[in-house]
Parts: sequence; C-alpha cells; structure tokens
Amino acid sequence: MSTDAAMKVSADHLRRDAFLYVRQSSLRQVFENTESTKRQYALRERAVALGWPMERVHVIDGDLGRSGAHADGREGFQRLVSEVAMGNAGIVLGLEVSRLARNNSDWHRLLELAALSHTLILDEDGVYDPAHFNDRLLLGLKGTMSEAELHVLKCRLLGGQINKALRGELQMRLPIGLVYDGAGRVVLDPDRQIQDTVRLVFSTFRETGSAGAVVRRMNAEKLSFPQSVHRGVGKGDLLWEPVEQTRVLQLLHNPRYAGAFVYGRSRTRYTAALKQVQVDVPRSEWRVLIVDAHPGYITWEEFERNQTTLKNNQRCWSGGLRGQLPRKGSGLLQGKVMCGRCGARMRVHYEPLHGALRPYYVCNEAALRIADGRRCQWIRGVDIDETVSALLLQTVTPTAIEVALAVQQEIVQRVEEAAALRQAQLQRARYEAELARRRYLKVDPDNRLVADALEADWNARLRQFDDLQQEHARQQLADQALLQDPSRQRIVELARDFPRIWNDPRTTVVERKRMLGLLIEDVTLVSGQQVDVHIRWRGGRNQSVQVPKARTIAQVRKTRPEVVQLVDELLNTCTEKEVVERLGELGYRNWRGEPHTLRGIQMLRHAYGLKTRRDRLSESGLLSAAEVAQQLGVSTNTVHLLGSKGLLQRHRYGVRSYMYESPGNVTFVPGVGGRYSSRSPCLIPA
Repeated sequence: MSTDAAMKVSADHLRRDAFLYVRQSSLRQVFENTESTKRQYALRERAVALGWPMERVHVIDGDLGRSGAHADGREGFQRLVSEVAMGNAGIVLGLEVSRLARNNSDWHRLLELAALSHTLILDEDGVYDPAHFNDRLLLGLKGTMSEAELHVLKCRLLGGQINKALRGELQMRLPIGLVYDGAGRVVLDPDRQIQDTVRLVFSTFRETGSAGAVVRRMNAEKLSFPQSVHRGVGKGDLLWEPVEQTRVLQLLHNPRYAGAFVYGRSRTRYTAALKQVQVDVPRSEWRVLIVDAHPGYITWEEFERNQTTLKNNQRCWSGGLRGQLPRKGSGLLQGKVMCGRCGARMRVHYEPLHGALRPYYVCNEAALRIADGRRCQWIRGVDIDETVSALLLQTVTPTAIEVALAVQQEIVQRVEEAAALRQAQLQRARYEAELARRRYLKVDPDNRLVADALEADWNARLRQFDDLQQEHARQQLADQALLQDPSRQRIVELARDFPRIWNDPRTTVVERKRMLGLLIEDVTLVSGQQVDVHIRWRGGRNQSVQVPKARTIAQVRKTRPEVVQLVDELLNTCTEKEVVERLGELGYRNWRGEPHTLRGIQMLRHAYGLKTRRDRLSESGLLSAAEVAQQLGVSTNTVHLLGSKGLLQRHRYGVRSYMYESPGNVTFVPGVGGRYSSRSPCLIPA
C-alpha cells in the first residue's frame, strides 16, 4: 500500500463504513473461476489495512452470476449506489472497474455520487478520490476501456458465431423431432413415436388447414405430444402431454421442420421501461436462410403454403380482408360475400329469430372507415344461402366412384396413423413400467425409504399402462366400427349422390363451407327491389340470379286478402264467434301459424273497416228489441220472451244479442195465469 493511497483516507472516511462489491458475470464463472472470487473477497484485508474494522467492512455479493452490462436486475449494485448517495459509504472496494459496471452510464453515475459524498474508490491498483480531477479522469478512462473490452469480446464471439451460421454449421437448440448425430449433423429423431407424432401434426394441418382443428382431432384421438425439458431438475427428460394450439403453431412456423437452417429470426429490443425483450422479425431481415440444409418433415414449398394458410386464417381488417378459414355459424357464405355497392367484403351478423340464430350479411365499410354511421347493405342470409345451395346442387356433378375411393382411403389412412401412434404410446408405457420394476428389484429391501418410493413409482407406471391399454382397446373397437362393411357401403352410397351428401344431417356447416369454398370464388350482393346475386365460380364462369327480398315483419303479420274477403262474406250470415269457428274448420291460421281468435277477428274488422253483423242486419230492415217494444207498447224483456217462444223472428249478432223482424200490424195480448186456467202472451192481427 503506497503512502499516497493511505494519505487519501481521512477520519471522515473511517467514520463511515466500507463496502466491498463482489460480482461474477455468470453462474458458470462462479463455479469454475473460483480464483477470481477469492481475489475479490481478499480485498477486505485491504480495507482493514487502511483502518476500517473487519465488522464494518460490508460485503455485497448478491449479484454473483449476473452480468454487469446493465444495472437492471442487480439489486446488490443498486444497494451500493444507495449507500453512496446517502453518505453511508466511506470507501467502495472492487477488484476492477468491470466488476462494478460494464457500461459508462452506470459507472459515471456512481462516480458522480461518490464525488458529491466524498467517497473513495479502491481497486487492485490503488485508492482514488472521485472529487479530484486527475483521479476522476483516470477512473473514467478505466470505465471506457472496460466498456470497450466488453464490446470487443462481443464482436469476436458474435463474429465467429455468424461466420459458422453463414456456413450452416452453427449448432443451436433443435426443436422436438430433430437431433444431432455423432458427427454433428441434423437428423430426424430416431424415436419413431416422436417422428410419427410430428408427421401427424403436419398431415392433419394439410388436411384441415387449421391449427385448432389439429388440436381438436389429436385430443379426440387421445394422442399426446412430446416435449423436452431444457432446464431445471429434469433437464433432458422427455414428457408426453396433451397437445396445445401454441405448440402446433410453433411447429408450423418453424422452418427447421422444412429442412432449412435459419439464424437471426428474432432480435433483442428494449421497451420504454428499458426491459430486454425478444421480438420476431420479418423473413427479409433474417441474417441466414439456407434451404434444404438438412432432412426435414415437409418440403420448403409446403412450408410456404402453410405460412400463407396461417396468414389467411387470421382475423384482420387490413385491406378489407378477413379470414378464409370456415368457422362455426350457419352463414354459408362466410368470408366470400362482397358488397356490390362499395366493393368491400361483407361480414356475417347473427340475430335470434324463433329460438335460433339467423345469419344476415352486413356491409359496415362506411361506418368503420369514415364513421358515416350508415350501413351499405343489410341482407337476410337464409334466402341467399338457399339459392346458392340450389345452384350448387344443380351445377356440381361429382364422379361417384372417385369420391368414394378418396374418402375411404383418407379414413383408412387416418385410422392407421392414429392406431400406430397409440401402439407406440402403449409400447413406451410398457417399457417404462418394466424399467420401474427393474429399479425396484435392484434396491436393497431393507432400505425402505428408497424401496417405498420405487414401489409407488412402479404402481403408478402400471396404472398408466393399464389405462392406455383400455383406451387403446376402446378406440380400436370404434375404428373397426368405422371401417366395417356397412360404413364403407354408406360412404359409397353418399358419394354417388352429391345432394344427399350436401343435405345429410351428419354433414356439418364447416364441411359445407369447405366444399363450397372449393367451388365458388366469391358472391357479390346488390340489394334493390330484389337482391341481385352474382356468383363467380372457380375457373372463371360467372352466374347471376335474382332473389326476392324477405318480407318485413309488417308484411309477414298482414292478413292475406282472401282471408279478409272470406271474413267479410261470413259476417253476412254468422256472428264473429261463428266466423272464428268456421275459419278453424277451413284450416286458416294467423301469421304465427296459430288458430284465429275472437279478439283477432275484431281487430281485423276494425283494421279493414268491415261492417259489424248488427249493422248488416239493421241495413237489411231488422229492428232492435227497443224499437219492437216501442211499436208493441211493451218492455224489451217481453220482446225477448216473445222471441224465445218463436212469436217474433229474430237473428243473432252476438252472444245474447238479437235483431228482430218487424211484427207488422199486430196487437199484443198479455198472458193470464191462474190455478185452474192460464194463457200465454200472444200476438193477434189488429
């Protein structure tokens, strides 16, 4: 220790504590480069030699195994800066500048705080006072050299890495299904079960065109997907778990499965909070792309088609395009309807009607683009779908035998692939159970702690093997039922008649949409007095039809003219109640399909201005009970009594309401009652 270094330490410095900062860049260096760690801890003796007691020398080693390129995530360095800023540190000890910080921003911030709080800095070369210009200049130069050293090291390492990548020889972590052989070449995984599972994912996507459909089919077949553990306690182990959509998308987007070597698919970016994140970059910015560099599961052309399919499946509004993948919903022309007014693609909107969701084809281009708030068109989809379906059935004439053979071959191939994978799973489970048995038999029986654990593992493997056996047997029976002769005959019969395939209840909406998408390019709708439907078939042929517009609810509820005329005729001879009964006998119903009611007939009469039964009788010369009573000089009750006895001719117009014919020139003779003789009332000519 030089005399000049000892003279820089004052009583004020000794009054405060000493802080020793220890850091290694990685955990590997911590375990392997132990001599560097020992040298850093030995600096405590330097602090004791300068006058600090051992108990007041604080060691900050919480950042062991962390890089010094940034202060983020280094809690020990942040604690050191806080102690210096609060004036609690008399001296900061570090083996060299690179141990404290690897970038100038963090290093100079520490120097500024040390200068303000009169804190000394000690490294292997000596003691420095940042408050002095010469010392601060020297420390700044050391920090610059440390950062430059890190930059040079990175450039050397990255340059060598890129040079190997340009030749396609850089070894990187391979996805599941690909491994390195003894010579360092990329080959397919020798495990046949892994190979068959990966191939099944690509073949199923080739058939369905949807990652979600791949997941649903594999889960329905009870097929698992392999996953390798890359870190942690079980590093290198292979796990079989139910497949998820994210895993399928990773396979489909990874060019290594197409036999291509790729380097630089992602870049490191910094967020607004200065956090490092990995972001994918476009293919044009990939640093290295070597096609057919090693064996793959698919060709590069199929990989390109898969990327196009996945891009089309995305729901997006850029350029007015939407996903082309058939989705659930009764709208048959989903994704293929164009607006004949503005040229935009129309979307499908569903409205509940009679307990079901009915499709409507809607163009909201003006409302979305220019906030106009008005729709270009709103067209009921049921009538359009029925018209297009009828044209499709009239146009398509499938070759029955070819279709039947193709469908049958596809089903047989799919069943065989699934059965082979299930058999591989069964073999793996049998091997694991046998391996667990051998481990249990090799253990010392007296060592019960280990024996009990191995016995439990053996039992678990046996239960898993038994479950797989039962599931395999059940699925095998289902496959046999699918491929038996009646099933094959049914497939052939369906293939001979395309309308039956189209209208078969077992044909789902998604399958109909997929069949329609193979035959129709798009459909343009123009709504006017009628809906003009312009169909563009694949191959260039165009066809146009007109579909009557759906009636409004007011038109639907409106009573038919022939019913109104019939009610008008029946009111001449029948009461309103009798009109209801007569309409029911003739089979007439209202717009809901229900029988007519008395209230409905009354509303109909008022709506169309039909005369009542009473008015019709009055116009024909009949009199009311009050008019007849005035003419005869009796009460209305007497008139009703005479009518009930048949002395007056009456006509019903209500439940208990009557109109009477004129009695003429008659005299009313009241009745006489007695014990021995009586006489009923009567009418005699005057």
